[in-house]
Amino acid sequence: MDENLQNVSLKYFGIGKVIPFLKKYRSQIAVMLICGLATGLVDTILPLFGRYALNHYVAERTLDTLPSYICIYVIAIVFSAVNNYYSCTLATRIEVWLDRDMRNKAFEHLQTLSFSYFNQNSVGYIHARLISDTGRIGTLFSWTLIDGVWHLTYLVGAVTVMLIINAKLAFLVIAIMPLIILFFSIFQKKLVEVNRSVREINSRITGNFNEGITGAKTIKALVIEDKIAEDFQKDTSEMKKRSVHAARIRGAFAVTMNLASSLAVALLLWRGGYIAASEVGTFSMFMSYAEGIMEPIRWIIDIISDFITTQVNIERYSRLVETVPDVVDTPEVIEKYGNSFEPKKENWEAIKGDIEFRDVDFMYPDGDEYVLKNFDLKIPFGSNVAVVGETGAGKSTIVNLICRFFEPTRGTLLIDGRDARERSQLWLHSAIGYVLQTPHLFSGTIRDNLKYGNPDATEEQISAALKLVSADRIINRLDKGLDSDVGEGGDLLSTGEKQLISFARAIIADPRILILDEATASVDTLTEQQIQNAIDKVIAGRTSIVIAHRLSTVRNADIILVVKDGKIIERGKHKDLIKAGGYYSRLYTRQYEDEATDSVFADTRS
Repeated sequence: MDENLQNVSLKYFGIGKVIPFLKKYRSQIAVMLICGLATGLVDTILPLFGRYALNHYVAERTLDTLPSYICIYVIAIVFSAVNNYYSCTLATRIEVWLDRDMRNKAFEHLQTLSFSYFNQNSVGYIHARLISDTGRIGTLFSWTLIDGVWHLTYLVGAVTVMLIINAKLAFLVIAIMPLIILFFSIFQKKLVEVNRSVREINSRITGNFNEGITGAKTIKALVIEDKIAEDFQKDTSEMKKRSVHAARIRGAFAVTMNLASSLAVALLLWRGGYIAASEVGTFSMFMSYAEGIMEPIRWIIDIISDFITTQVNIERYSRLVETVPDVVDTPEVIEKYGNSFEPKKENWEAIKGDIEFRDVDFMYPDGDEYVLKNFDLKIPFGSNVAVVGETGAGKSTIVNLICRFFEPTRGTLLIDGRDARERSQLWLHSAIGYVLQTPHLFSGTIRDNLKYGNPDATEEQISAALKLVSADRIINRLDKGLDSDVGEGGDLLSTGEKQLISFARAIIADPRILILDEATASVDTLTEQQIQNAIDKVIAGRTSIVIAHRLSTVRNADIILVVKDGKIIERGKHKDLIKAGGYYSRLYTRQYEDEATDSVFADTRS
C-alpha cells in the first residue's frame, strides 16, 4: 500500500492516535492475528472435507482412504481449536493491557492539567473518557480485530476456493462488492455524527449520576428530588431518542448490506443447482460456503461500523490527552528540575519563601475581564500576611498565582527573587502547605491522609501535628484511632473534623510557605481559638498567607491587605486600619455588628 494512502487511512479511522499504545504489544498482536488467520484458513477448508467425503465415499462407494481422512480431519480440528484458544487468550490480554495503559496515560495527564480544565469539564465527562472510551478502544483492537481477521480470512478463502473450483459462480459474489462499498460510503458519515451525539449525551448522564450521589445531602435539604429526577429523565429520554435514531441508521446500513450479500447467496444457489446432479459433493460445498459467507459479511459490516463508532471514542480520548495545560514548565526547566512524575530533586534549590508580584495582570482563561491589573506586592520571608475583601475581590486569585495554579497574563511572579517559571511547578508545590476552605480527604484511614503531607512522618511528628491543631481529640474519640476509615472524600467525618485533619496534614509537610484559605470557617468558636493559637506557633520561621472572611481571625497578622476589584486599596496592621476608618474599618465594624446581633438572637432563642 502506498505510504501516503496508508497514513490517510490511519488518520481517517483515528488509528494513528492509538498506534503508540499498540507498538508496545506488536509481537503479541502479531501472534494473535496469525492464530486468527490460521483458524480462519482451517475453517475455510473444512467444507472441502465434506466435498471429498460425498464425492468419494458416497458417490464412488469406497472407504479406501477413510483412516487417513479421519486422521487429517481430526488434526485440522485440533489445530483450529489450539489456535482459537491462543488467539482468544491474547485478545483478552491485549484488551486489558491497552485499557490499563490508556487509562494510566489519561490519569497521569489529568494530574498535569490546570484548574481551568476541571472548571470547564464535569466529573462525568472526564470519567467517561477514562473508562467508557478506553474500554471501547481496547475492545476494538483486541476482540473486534481478531474477529475481523477470522471473518475476512474465511470470506477471502471461501471466494478463492470457489474461484478455483467454479470461477463463474465466484464472480457473482465479487460483482456484489462494489455495491457494498457504495452503501458503506453513504452511511459512514451519518453513523459518525449520530454516534458522537450519543456518546456526548451519555457523558452528561454519567455526570448527572455523579452529582446525584455526591450532592445527595444538598438535594434532600433543598427538597428537589423531583426536579433532579425530572432533569435526569429528560436526559435519559434524549439518550433513548438519539440511541434509537442511531440504531435505525445502523439497522438500515446492516439490512442494506445483508440484502446485497443475500443477493449473492441467491445467485450462488441458483447457479449451483446445475452441478448438483453431477457432483453432489461440490454442490454441498457451495451450499456450505453460500451459508457460511453470510456471517462473515455481517461481521465485516459490524466491524466497519465499530471502526466508525470508535472513531468518536478515539477523538474524545485524544482530545483529553492532547489538552495542553495553561501552566507548563519549559523543556529547559524539565531538563534540570524534572517533571511531576520524575523529579530531579538533587537539582532543587532550597526555598526561602520570599514572594513578589511585579506589575501583574491576570485574566482567567475562560474569562473576558481582568481580575488583577497592574498588581504589585512584596511578601518577605517570615511574614504573616492576611488577605481580606468581599467575595470576588481577587483574594483566591492571588493565592492561585502564588501556587502557580495559573500563570500571570502579563507581568512576573518571583519566588526568592527569581521568576517562578524558571523552576518547576513541583519544586514550588513541594514547599507549599495549603489548607482549603472546603477540605478534601482521600479514601483510606486518617493515618494515610496525614502521610500524604509527608510519607516519612514518624508517629511522634503525626502526634505533635494533631495536638497542635487540637485534632488529637478527634483521634481519641474514634475506636480505631489513626487507623479509622474516613470514607469517600472524608464523608465519615464532619466538615470541621476534616478541616482539622487537613490542617494537621499541611503542618506535617513542614512547608516554607503556608496558605490558609478560610481555614477556620468550618469549626466552632472554641476550636477556632485553639487553631488561632496554633497558627501563631506554626507560622514561625515560614511565610504564611491567610485568606479570611472572618476578620476577627487576622488581627494579629503582620500586615493585612485589603483587596477590592483586583487591587490592594489598603494595607497595614489591624489597629492602624481600624484607626484610619477606611474600607477595612467599615467591613470590620459591619461584621462585628452582625456577629453581635446573631449572638443576641441566639441567647433569646435559648
